[in-house]
Amino acid sequence: EVQLLESGGGSVQPGGSLRLSCTTSGFAFSDITLGWVRQAPGKGLEWVSRITNAGMDNYGDSVRGRFTMIRDDAEKMTYLEMRNLKIEDTAMYYCTKLGAWGQGTLVTVSS
Repeated sequence: EVQLLESGGGSVQPGGSLRLSCTTSGFAFSDITLGWVRQAPGKGLEWVSRITNAGMDNYGDSVRGRFTMIRDDAEKMTYLEMRNLKIEDTAMYYCTKLGAWGQGTLVTVSS
């Protein structure tokens, strides 16, 4: 069974940092492109980042330069390091692979 479990969300002030983690199981992790998407309150889904099995990462315009996605093939985990957080980064963040999502972890940025 494919499982993705996010953690690390919380409340932070603007300008702060958080590191989200995604623990995975049930698939060939090292062969797969992984991603993060988010959904702000009352809004649609927004693609945040992805990282290929070769380690090539890409980011959405709104987070590029502030967020970094990392993968650890040995631990079958991926991380989203978020810096200089803004109020508009407030959202539920989901770890994804093709055909599967986690339950999400909530990030709240407020002063």
